[in-house]
This record gives sequence, structure tokens and C-alpha cells, in this order.
Amino acid sequence: MMSQILNPLHFHTKPCLKPSNSEFHSYYSQTAFKFLRRRKHCYGPFGSCLRENREVIDDIQNPLLQSKAKFIDGEFYSLPPVRTLREFPKEELFAKIVLVRFDSAILLQDEQGIEACARANASFTIRYLYETGAKVILLSNWNAQTNSKLHDVVSVAEFLSSVLELKVEPLRSSFSERQSNIVELEKSNIILWDNLFECKPELANCSKFAKQLSSGVDIFVNEAFSQSHKILASTVGVASFCYASVAGFHFEQVLYQLKEATRTNKNPFVAIIGGGKLLEKAAALHSLASRCDGLVFVGLMAYQIMHACGLPVPPNLVEHAALKEASNLLQLARERGVPLLYPKDFLCISGRFPNQSRSFPAHEVLEGWVPVDLGPNTFTEISSLLLKCKKILWIGPVQFSIRGQLSGASKLVMMLDKLIQSNCDVTVIGKMACKEIVKNSKFVSAYNMFENASILWEFLKGRTLPGLAALDRGYPFEINWSAAYTDPVQPLVVDIGSGNGLFLFGMARRRKDLNFLGLEMNEKLVQRCLDSIHRSGIENGYFIATNATSSFRSIVSSYPGELILVSIQCPNPDFNKPDQRWRMVQRSLVEAVADLLVSKGKVSLQSDVEAVAKRMVGEFMKYRKGKLAVMNEHADATHGSRGWLKENPFGMRSDWEQHVLDRGAPMYRLMLSKVD
Repeated sequence: MMSQILNPLHFHTKPCLKPSNSEFHSYYSQTAFKFLRRRKHCYGPFGSCLRENREVIDDIQNPLLQSKAKFIDGEFYSLPPVRTLREFPKEELFAKIVLVRFDSAILLQDEQGIEACARANASFTIRYLYETGAKVILLSNWNAQTNSKLHDVVSVAEFLSSVLELKVEPLRSSFSERQSNIVELEKSNIILWDNLFECKPELANCSKFAKQLSSGVDIFVNEAFSQSHKILASTVGVASFCYASVAGFHFEQVLYQLKEATRTNKNPFVAIIGGGKLLEKAAALHSLASRCDGLVFVGLMAYQIMHACGLPVPPNLVEHAALKEASNLLQLARERGVPLLYPKDFLCISGRFPNQSRSFPAHEVLEGWVPVDLGPNTFTEISSLLLKCKKILWIGPVQFSIRGQLSGASKLVMMLDKLIQSNCDVTVIGKMACKEIVKNSKFVSAYNMFENASILWEFLKGRTLPGLAALDRGYPFEINWSAAYTDPVQPLVVDIGSGNGLFLFGMARRRKDLNFLGLEMNEKLVQRCLDSIHRSGIENGYFIATNATSSFRSIVSSYPGELILVSIQCPNPDFNKPDQRWRMVQRSLVEAVADLLVSKGKVSLQSDVEAVAKRMVGEFMKYRKGKLAVMNEHADATHGSRGWLKENPFGMRSDWEQHVLDRGAPMYRLMLSKVD
């Protein structure tokens, strides 16, 4: 029976309908370049903005953006890979309803500062969707601080229309009035929904509210990277109700910048750390100390380092709960043999003489004088350390008192300007640090800048960014199929949700003329399966830890042979979460399977829960693109109008299937076939 279902002699390969990178890059470059050329206000103090954005366009084509996973200091360390709008098939956008969560701090502020070039990327996302024929819904939050001239959805729509050079219609109905939303979409290809500012269901990530926001929406595009550390209905909740959730061009570029900022690809690599609250950032500082070649403290956290070193610090500036963490940081730096600098002297002011400043050694500040800036000896020490650096990360403000600083930040910018000219890679994180670069640097365009420091701190702590995790996950590695299989061109069988792999192990031993691939989210199970393959000497079996829903296409499309069978068996049998059991069978997976299967290739579905089986079949029939048909000739019509297969067509049971049959319960099975 197995040979009847899986006879590879009858199969031939059809190409996957996906635009090539070169085609996409050509379209992207030409369209964005023309748009930027029209935006004359990109010049002014940013005369190189146009050049910079052209480089951004080139960077998005750069292979580095494929998010290769890396090992840093012996640890696996990378932001999770996500699916991007750049990678999404352009033809799939036509006539689709696309929800874009944009960043109001970028698109709604007067174009100035470092946001000028970011606005060009964010604008291009919307223009790209519009020009591919998508219906676009814009969504964000704003208040008087965003732009004092914008008061309501009408004024914001008018402002966006001028920025995008496209007509944006304000939506005058509430989020829950779906019919009105549809009417508005019929009037215009781009509409703006009402303000999310201080919307309680938004802040609570209310599932009901997220469903209202995504009502009728096909695809979600996230362009609000600055909100990635928050759990919001408009960035996290909506992703559960859209068949595809991807990162926009600005989101992707910032993600790439953050990855590059923390890579140890250039040495010496030094981190300049400003700001305060050491205890809150201890895990992130430990992460930096583990991979950098030096740490320089130029803010309030320096007091905690000095306190840990036994130096006198004003009691009101000591963060007593942070003493242990500061001591651990010093110990780690000593063990690694890397310098950890803190101020050796301060520039101080006195309440009696507010217009005068005086330099004191850090441990001998006279009573009545308040440190407000770095002293000359400290600058000399910092300059000596940075002189040979090839990479610098500056995060947080140069500030030692609420009274502010005098000229320390501007002197630091002058140092960095000299290093920039020597081909040093400098990334600046945080609003105040970025403003100093914009204000004082002669080479603004040469810096990598990102204003939201909270996201980097969370990332360095090793925490998941909810807004990032909610997007479809891509597969970050290039797969060496020749290393996975002895013969990498044999027909391929993929088992989604392979569990402990007993089904695939049995199949691989029985059919050595086929290759078998298990896709499983549980990394521990996958590692056990790979260890078993190594011990048993199986040469036609392999397992990958991944979420097949979003990564199936990217993995299987690179396989050099033909895909002849996909099996999905008993997805997520968690009876405490019935809504989760069929979640893996979503539109993106069904369409990928339908595209990549060869003619007469098979899809095997089975579950011990009839509702789950029916749901899986329903999703396949809904999104099959006319390419899959039920093999009724194998069905037992007594099990329902559609008909379930009475017997396992492979003669090889999974452990869960065997468990179900042993207790006398039925299995619900169906086979689909790829039609010409």
C-alpha cells in the first residue's frame, strides 16, 4: 500500500510561484529612489539622507539580512528571525486587506532629526503595498507630544496624505462597525483608523478588541518596532487573527541594525554606557561585559561601580540594592581581562557659584559641590581606550546630576567623529545620545542611530520582544542537505509535528529510497531524534526544530529533490487548550504545501479528535489554490459525508496513534492529492 501512495516514478516538480530577489530588489530600488527624490525636505542638515536611504535599500537586499544565527562567546545568541514584507510574494498582496501598524513618532512628527530617513523607509512600506494593489488600513496612537498640530483622525489623515503623497481617508466609524469599515475601503485604497492613544483594550491586549481591529484583514504588517517590548492588541493580538504577519521595511532595517550593534564581528569592541538604574539593567550589562573588550560608564550607573570599588559616593546617589550586581560586573571584567572605566574626576558646580565649574578627583569632591560632567583626566583615559576601537556601542545619556551636564556629551561626540573617519563602526542608542550626535557631529549620516533604548536593554537581558515574537517566524539557517542525507535528491517526505520521531524512524528504515524530514517545535525532542539518528546510522532521516507554519516554505523550497508527501498527525493534543489543536494548520502553511508538492503528491491528515480533523481538512480545502483534491476512493463512507480513511495508509503508526487505538478510540484520517 505504501508503494501505491508514494511511487516517486510518477512525480515531476513544479516551480514555486515566488518573485526572485533580483526582481524585487529592482522594483524596490527604483520605486523608493523616485519617492525619496521627490521628498526635497530630506536635505537641509541631512544632505546625505538620499544617499543613506539608497544604502538602506541596498542593505535590505544584503545577504546579512537573512538573519544567520550566530554563536557569540560560546552561546547561541540572536534575535529571532521573522518573515518580512520584502520576502512576501508580491502577487499575494493584490486585492488583499493589509493592516499596517505604523510608528507615529516617525510618520507624524515634523521631519527633523534622525527620523527623516526612518520616515522614508516607513513611508515606502505603505507606498509599496498601495502599488501592489493591496487595500491598506493604517493604525497607530498619537497625542499632542507627537505633533501639536494634529488633533483628530481627520487632521492626521491629511498630514499622512502629504507625507505619503497618496490620499488617506479617515475612518469615521468605530472599530466594531465592520460594515462601515468595508464601505470606507471601497471608497479609498488607504484608510486611517481612529487613535489608539490611552485605549484600555489596546494596552491590555484584549483579544476581543484585537479581533475587531483585524476584522476582514488578511495580512498584518508591523512597522512599529519601537513598541516591540510591549504587549499591545495592535502589535501582538492582531497577529493571531491574520493569516500572515510580517515585518515592514523600516521594522526590518532597525532589527538588522540592532543585530549588528551587538555582534562581535569587529574588535576591539567597547560599550559606552550612560544613564542610571544599574540593578534594573544588571542582566544586560553582564551580557555586554561577556562580549565587549571594554566598558565605559559615563552616567549615573558609574556611581554604583565606584561604590563597589570602595570609593566614597554621596549617599543619595548610591543604589544600595545594586551593590552585589556591580561587584559581579567588576569580577567578570577582571576574569576576562577587559577594562571597566568609570570617572576618575568630575567637573562640578556649587550652589553658591552656579556660573563657575571646578574639577575634582572623583573621590575628593568637596562638600557643597555637585558633579555634573566628566573631568579632563577621565576624558583622557576614555580617549586612550577608544583610540584603537573598531566598533563602539553608545547607549544612554552622559549625565551625573539632574542639573544636567556641561560639555561632556559634545566632547564625546568629537571623539567619535574622529573614530568614524578611521572606519570605526559606531552605533548610538537612546533619545538623548542621538540628539547629541545630531546636534554636534559633522558626520551624522555615518552613525547607526536608534532612539528607543528600552528595546536594546530588553534584548540584551535575553528577554523575548513580544511584538517581534508575534510575527511569522522564518528559518534562519542555510541547510546543508548533503550533510543531512546521503542522497539529498531522493524524493522527500515531511512530517509536521514529528514529536519523538517514532513514525519517521520506522518509515526511514522501511523506505530507504526516500528521505524523511521531521519538523517539530520542541527543541529537546528534536535533539533526541538527531542523537538517535547518529547512533542508529540512519542516512535518510533528519529533524529540524522550527515552527512549520511560517518556515515550511523557506525550508522545503531549498531541498534539491521533489516533495512527494506531507503528513500532519494529531496536532497539539492539548485538551486543556482546544483552540490550540489546529493552530498549526493555517493559510500560510496550506498554501506553501499546495505550491511545493509535485503533481500527484500527497497530504495525509489525521487526528483522534474529529473536530480537529474536520478543521484541518476545511483549512486545506479553503486555501488549496485549486491544487489539492480529496482521495475519496480510499475513504470509508460510513464515517461521514466526507469519508474518513478506515486504515492507516502507511502501515506505520505514530506513538500517539498507537496510544489512541490501544484504548479503543477511533482515528480520523484523510488523504489529499495534488492535481494537475
